[in-house]
Amino acid sequence: METFPQISNAELEVMKVIWQHAPINTNEVIDKLSKTTSWNPKTIQTMLIRLKKKGVLSAHKEGRVFVYTPNVAESDYVEIESKSFLNRFYNGALGPMVLNFLEKDRLSEEEIDELYQILEERKQRKKG
Repeated sequence: METFPQISNAELEVMKVIWQHAPINTNEVIDKLSKTTSWNPKTIQTMLIRLKKKGVLSAHKEGRVFVYTPNVAESDYVEIESKSFLNRFYNGALGPMVLNFLEKDRLSEEEIDELYQILEERKQRKKG
């Protein structure tokens, strides 16, 4: 899926449950979200229907409930949203975003070390 329909923050919470537990039926989605949100079952069902209409989910009926599977991988969604964020706020450039986080002290020592390690690994791959 090259483009991903716009989904709300609430719909994203539903998708996180589905990505983690797919295939998953309506009752299981409701049960899991009832533990972490104050949404009533009808609200969750409405979001499932909306996500299906947007083409983000597939569903088939098993007995009296629908079973949902995602039409896009979570990693693909994260990549699409990350690129969208970079394009909107940093004209598609990763460097200025990283500099912003570094200058505002938003990265811990551990995160800086991890970033350095990732950059070193990428650098070695390009050489080899």
